[in-house]
Amino acid sequence: MKYRMEDGNVVNTEKAAQSWEEDTYFNGHNRISKATGSQWNHETLYRSRKGRYYKVCESQWQGSTPHAEWVDEREAVKWLLLMEEDIPTDLTHLIDEVEE
Repeated sequence: MKYRMEDGNVVNTEKAAQSWEEDTYFNGHNRISKATGSQWNHETLYRSRKGRYYKVCESQWQGSTPHAEWVDEREAVKWLLLMEEDIPTDLTHLIDEVEE
């Protein structure tokens, strides 16, 4: 899928170098996104071919439109740590800055 970013660039999720799906947990009634804390809103993190990170935000709410937004490297590390994913080597230097 292609998305126009706020800075005018276009990202294509099919050409991303890497992607990570959000993790979820069962609260007894529904699957809840660890990224958003919601059963309705979801995120996927991507690394572009040029090495920039962005997330695609989607919602199951009627009338909502998926969108993509750039995230800086610190935010990418926070997201990946929360999802319990391996941190890419280009970001490992930030782990100690964002995790206590």
